[in-house]
Amino acid sequence: MSEHLSSPPASAAGLWESIDGLCGWLDANSPVDGPERLLMRVLKLSEEVGEVAQALVGVTGQNPRKGVTHSWDDVRAELCDVAVTALVALRTLTPEARDVFARHLDRITERSLGA
Repeated sequence: MSEHLSSPPASAAGLWESIDGLCGWLDANSPVDGPERLLMRVLKLSEEVGEVAQALVGVTGQNPRKGVTHSWDDVRAELCDVAVTALVALRTLTPEARDVFARHLDRITERSLGA
């Protein structure tokens, strides 16, 4: 289901270039426009979170009919899908997504960890 990648981690700039590219690709291939496009991208988050839950059930074998069906790598990959989907939705909402996210992360960090 997921593979280990040997490439180095994406830089912050590379991350946002990728998010911009994904948004452009999705925009070019979207069957809906306007506010519906944003709604569908936010709704996609629910689907991705559901896939995290499915992987957790699968890795712990909580479905006795299916047993163990996933690995912790699958859970990690699904969590990454949630993060990417959230950033794509944020970028769809505002072209200033990078700054909005950075400011929000700074507020959370300050609130939780202090100065």
